Amino acid sequence: MHNENQYEELLGLWSDLESGLGIILGSPASIQEFEQRVWQYDRWMKDLLKRDADVGLYLLFQLAGNSPVGYSASHSLVSAVLCHLIAQELHLPHKERDSLVHAALTMNIAMTALQDELANQAERPTGAQLDAIRLHAMKGTLMLSNLGVVDELWLDTISLHHDESTDTGNLHEIPPGQRLARILRVVDRYAAMISPRQSRTGRSATDSARTAIEHSTNRKDEAGHALVRAVGLCPPGTYVRLDNRETAVVMRRSATPNRPHVAVVIDAQGALMNPPRLHRTANGNPAIKSALAASAMREHLNHYLILQLGAYAAQHP
Repeated sequence: MHNENQYEELLGLWSDLESGLGIILGSPASIQEFEQRVWQYDRWMKDLLKRDADVGLYLLFQLAGNSPVGYSASHSLVSAVLCHLIAQELHLPHKERDSLVHAALTMNIAMTALQDELANQAERPTGAQLDAIRLHAMKGTLMLSNLGVVDELWLDTISLHHDESTDTGNLHEIPPGQRLARILRVVDRYAAMISPRQSRTGRSATDSARTAIEHSTNRKDEAGHALVRAVGLCPPGTYVRLDNRETAVVMRRSATPNRPHVAVVIDAQGALMNPPRLHRTANGNPAIKSALAASAMREHLNHYLILQLGAYAAQHP
């Protein structure tokens, strides 16, 4: 990332993608050629990730972890990116990858407005809201079919993504619809836990990953472990406490699993560090002691400077 204009442009492109997704999810009946629009947003997402997947993850986790505004679109986009990376990690066939990502983008189409409402609601869901949540997978499948979606695997994945009976059996040996639904359920749960709501703050990425894996009835579930292998226990854009009491933000994954490059942003005395300091955790101490929820970061950070450090770390391994 050579200059601040590039950073602003990339941030704008991710924000535009999220906004566009929000429009088609919020008013699907008014969208002509709905399925083609989903393909278009998928291509846009892939192009942005090809530029730099770590920067994409950084911007997305910052977005998802800091504000409940536009929750539904943000959640769908984070889920789609994670599904794309898991599909690569598991070497899924292209057809399965496409159906999985398209299901992630549209899984909550039957409750878009409700999802945004719940994110900004401090009270527990009402009976009517709980009914809508319970029925959204089935209703969403029907809506997509009526909108012209003919990909049966995409539709099956959405219809099954809250069906925990798909947790049994080896991930690679069960039918494709069940396999993709299991992956999507793990991602859906993980992405939901890192995002804040009015009723609670988001959890740390590490806690979310651990819960997403352990919640499955199949404790050795390949989907959860593939998620951790793909993005790390502490993905780019998330916060960590080091064992010397400094606070850092993860910038990039490294060649060593779960030993990312971080930018130290708060010193041991709690003062903001300006400029931030690059630390490669794979090279030795200080080590990551724990992950932090986004709500733990009170200071305003210069994300452009942090991503510049990340680019330097990538170019000078």
